[in-house]
Amino acid sequence: MRTLVLASTSPYRRKLLRQLGLPFLVASPRFSEELDQNVAPELLVKHLATEKAKSLVELYPDALIIGADQVFVDQRGRVIGKPGTVEQAIRQLKGMVGRTHTFYTGLCVVDSRSNQLVADFDTFNVTLRNLSDAEIETYVKRENPLDCAGSFKIEGLGIALMQEMSGQDYNSLIGLPLIKLIDILEQFSLHPLQAVLS
Repeated sequence: MRTLVLASTSPYRRKLLRQLGLPFLVASPRFSEELDQNVAPELLVKHLATEKAKSLVELYPDALIIGADQVFVDQRGRVIGKPGTVEQAIRQLKGMVGRTHTFYTGLCVVDSRSNQLVADFDTFNVTLRNLSDAEIETYVKRENPLDCAGSFKIEGLGIALMQEMSGQDYNSLIGLPLIKLIDILEQFSLHPLQAVLS
């Protein structure tokens, strides 16, 4: 079976990819991402995911390399990155309450042997409850979601912020749309239910 490489240091993506039961390596992409507000979010996440995957082609010359990236788009259409500070996380969440927002998750698989690549994206909508300032501050202090787009971890206490969620694949909200990934891997003749594992 071909070597599978996840171009990400995210523990959340690693955990999701393990669900497919395929052996894989993890490597940090050699690419620094920049959020460009002038690029449509679906194009932005596909570009970032593709560049992450392509950045490891020379290191893994005979592998299928998976890149993924995610941005959060608020109800006004602004791309929101990771907060970085407690103050910014609180500010982001206060601006989001009672409204619906969209996560865009880009996905790319590059075959480093043939240079063939397939890129796609998925969306997932979240509507936050009408939370008080105290509830938001309590959440940020308890979960410290400073490395998460949108300032919350849905796989943790972030579920308490939600009023409603909708989309094709819940996993895309966490950062790796597995349904789309399986579709893409099939194009490279790899399916988790048909793989011969060594």
